[in-house]
Amino acid sequence: MKICFATNNPKKIEEVNAALAGNFELVSLTDIGCTDELPETGDTLEHNAFQKARYVKEHFGVDCFADDTGLEVDALEGEPGVYSGRYAGEPRSDERNIDLLLKNLENASIRTARFKTVIALLLNGEEYKFEGVAEGEILNKRTGNGGFGYDPIFLPNGYQKSFAELSLVEKNAISHRGKAVSELIAFLNHI
Repeated sequence: MKICFATNNPKKIEEVNAALAGNFELVSLTDIGCTDELPETGDTLEHNAFQKARYVKEHFGVDCFADDTGLEVDALEGEPGVYSGRYAGEPRSDERNIDLLLKNLENASIRTARFKTVIALLLNGEEYKFEGVAEGEILNKRTGNGGFGYDPIFLPNGYQKSFAELSLVEKNAISHRGKAVSELIAFLNHI
């Protein structure tokens, strides 16, 4: 089965492709001729995920799924949340986002946080939602060179390595996106 992943982020495509393990052919936005910046104007992860998927379906006529992910930090009352990708403003920059988050947590004694992913699937005229959460804490400094986004400062519960230090297989087994993608794959395998 072919399915479009409505994202312009090559690292997300790499992660999801690894999780699909050859069961599906993942088609990118580039593959369907979409070079548009997908809209993300919602105030929730779910709203943004469905907004992106609906945009692709409406403008390109293909079934697809889209995700939105946010990092919620308890000491910052859930920030950056839905604004995680543009926390430090435009243009988007993982490095500036991390710098701002670490600065805002300088005096925080509680550093618990979680990543949340919502996947919106549009398939055969129906809409479906899948979610994944990874609990952990924010480190004081970057560790590791893998992953993307906040991975170098996120220590998942039960691990001594940041997401950026884990292999793609290890990360997919426990990450928010990996969990949501597992739900998506289980659903697609049973339709």
